[in-house]
Amino acid sequence: MGDVAMAVPVLRAFTEQHPQVRLTVLTRAFFKPFFKDLKQVTVYAPNLKGKHKGVLGMYALAKELKTLDIDAVADVHNVLRSKLLKWFLKGLPFKQIDKGRKEKEALIKGTAVKQLKTTHERYADVFRALGFDLDLSAPTFPDSKNLSGNALALIGNDSNKWIGIAPFAQYDSKMYPIDLMEDVITVLSKQHTVLLFGGGKDEISLLNALESKYDNVINVAGKLTFTEELDVISNTDVMLAMDSGNAHIAAMLGKKVVTVWNVTHPFAGFAPFNQPASNSLLANREEFPLIPTSVYGNKYPEGYEKAARSIRPKDIIATINTLL
Repeated sequence: MGDVAMAVPVLRAFTEQHPQVRLTVLTRAFFKPFFKDLKQVTVYAPNLKGKHKGVLGMYALAKELKTLDIDAVADVHNVLRSKLLKWFLKGLPFKQIDKGRKEKEALIKGTAVKQLKTTHERYADVFRALGFDLDLSAPTFPDSKNLSGNALALIGNDSNKWIGIAPFAQYDSKMYPIDLMEDVITVLSKQHTVLLFGGGKDEISLLNALESKYDNVINVAGKLTFTEELDVISNTDVMLAMDSGNAHIAAMLGKKVVTVWNVTHPFAGFAPFNQPASNSLLANREEFPLIPTSVYGNKYPEGYEKAARSIRPKDIIATINTLL
């Protein structure tokens, strides 16, 4: 989800700078709401569990795509499926993202610890390789959306600042300890409305428990449609998230995003779009010098899963209050 969300501001910039070009985004149907404000963009959703499954499915998909009179392909994912499409769409200009694997390997090994090119710029490079100038330095964002009746009934329409908090990530090693996050929620909810985001049965259960303990804390997870959740995020004043999809969703909507980093690091290029470095709160590398231990947070030495405990709740609160 984060990869798709990171593409949105790049495509927004492209459509503004090349209004004569029509874009067809090949992605899962679930992500279609990401692109609803981009007038030159059409989403083509494959059925990856049905007729587009496997090698023969990719061949069938390529045949369908050829009927769209596509002039070129920008592959910003560069995975097995898109490699197959490249083969089946032979003859079309087909440029693929350079993921910078060697640079990222050097970063993880500690032989070249420095800021790498951002994923957003890597996406833009694919379009540049196709011959299109693309500048990401002056981004625009959609307006905040009107909330649905369901969302208003859940959240209300108070005059408080709205702070979104998405405390989960794909791996526990990318998360801020929930007891410390509760300390953050305790303080913020005294003055602001805190909206909790997540997904999955266990996560929703935990968020419901937090909601029940504090005034001004509302669990959004599992209670709204995905589009309604996006509209709620578009109305937040600040989003607090991990190195995860929710951070990128809020950033694509032009929100102020504070991110908490555990065993991963913004140097790998996955910081949310258009956010100052001061919005990324990092684990103490003097105590945990091997950070980043991996690009995606799935590998780490024993004890490093606790690295985020070196980030004090009061520093998170202070960063959010400064942005407010």
